[in-house]
Amino acid sequence: MMTLRENNKGSYMKRLPYFIAVGLGLISLVPVGPSAFAADANRPNIVWMFADDHAYQAIGAYGGRLEKENLTPNIDRIARDGMLFERAYVANSICAPSRATLLTGKHSHLNGKYDNRDDFNHDQQQFQKILQDAGYQTAMIGKIHLDGKMQGFDYWEVLPGQGVYNNPIFITEEGKTQYQGHSTDIVTDRALNWLKHGKDDSKPFMLMVHYKAPHREWNPAPRFEEAFKNRTFPEPETLFDDYSGRGTAAQQQEMSIRETLRMIEDVKSDRPDRAAYLEKYKPQGDDLVRWKYQAYMQDYLACIAGVDENVGRILKYLKENHLDQNTVVMYSADQGFYLGEHGWFDKRFMYEESFRTPLLARWPGEISAGSRNHDLVQNIDFAETFLDLAGAPIPADMQGKSLVPLMRGKTPKDWRKSLYYHYYEYPAIHSVRRHEGVVNKQYKLIRFYGPDVPNGEEWELYDRESDPHEMKSIYNSPEQMHRIAEMKRELQRLRTFYKVPAEQQ
Repeated sequence: MMTLRENNKGSYMKRLPYFIAVGLGLISLVPVGPSAFAADANRPNIVWMFADDHAYQAIGAYGGRLEKENLTPNIDRIARDGMLFERAYVANSICAPSRATLLTGKHSHLNGKYDNRDDFNHDQQQFQKILQDAGYQTAMIGKIHLDGKMQGFDYWEVLPGQGVYNNPIFITEEGKTQYQGHSTDIVTDRALNWLKHGKDDSKPFMLMVHYKAPHREWNPAPRFEEAFKNRTFPEPETLFDDYSGRGTAAQQQEMSIRETLRMIEDVKSDRPDRAAYLEKYKPQGDDLVRWKYQAYMQDYLACIAGVDENVGRILKYLKENHLDQNTVVMYSADQGFYLGEHGWFDKRFMYEESFRTPLLARWPGEISAGSRNHDLVQNIDFAETFLDLAGAPIPADMQGKSLVPLMRGKTPKDWRKSLYYHYYEYPAIHSVRRHEGVVNKQYKLIRFYGPDVPNGEEWELYDRESDPHEMKSIYNSPEQMHRIAEMKRELQRLRTFYKVPAEQQ
């Protein structure tokens, strides 16, 4: 028998239409029939849109240096009509583990997906299986990056592995199908096809729409390839960071625009207009870094433009088919991404731009339009949120909390004051050392560890109020001894609370 969270049990029984059947000395709760599962005010449809590597800095509603570029009008509309989460984070900033957390509501050490190379156990508990039991129809379309047959979805059509941008192959229960076109458009086409022809109108539905974009190597749809070629985007303040304020991990990573961003594969230096510029001006040193940054941003943001346009297509369909008022629409990404901050691209670090992820939600009648939440939330909370929205039971062994109270503008008194993070994929591409850490409203403590870290362990501490760009660790400041001890106690408390194995500490 599934154990329900105490604060969810009452609402689950209250929302579902059941009658009591008595027989053979047993009392059971029996659903009254298929029509009982139709969407209503208490059991809304859910549309979850998920991008790969979409930095919060590249969403206009989040502000920052790209706010005035008008890059994401449709995604911004979700924020305008709903809620923007200012402090949403991930538990492990890398693609496949983030998706495993999305499905299970658990940290990597419990769901078993530590990095992009590990197998994923599909037989384990996942939120969509519980949604099915609660009468929801479920569909997953796009990139999931978890090899093997999907479970708990009435319909699934996914990209194999990373998938490709152009003319992608999709896998279904029946086999493989190749579609002609750009993956962002095709993911939306397939999602709309399911909405039009696949869903059962007698049931509420959960639709997951997962885009490959804007993942490296940033190949936009042809109509966007040169959309920004004449645009010059603002540089981040830290583009020429020398890492002198941090330790080995930051200094020895391999994800810099200067050294690691490839000329042909990444910044398309063979494109005629770019090749002509390089031939004419022959930029070197910092000038070449600036040129590579602009080329990177033009392609990355062109991929974002395609995602935003397709988000608009889905929003339009919901409105035109009178589904918008009883559908919770959410938009997020599997982690953050560096857009030149610290001179980097990619993710993996617990530093802010990688650790923090966008999260927006619209729920007419429940979420106040234009609201912003500043509580600490994490991707371990997503599965619980979906279940709570559906009035379904939340298993006690899930590690997050439902965001539904926050959506309604009511932060529970016992809401978390800190978050736990753990990154495992080393040695591997980009050479980011293994690390774990804890963050609260103001301070962030990070422990880098392993054989390629001096003495096997290095610590960093940041005051996010006085040093928002995390440029200088204050771990070795004598004045911080009390703070360090306090944060280490909190780190150990979270290890215990989340059941982190001793050998991983």
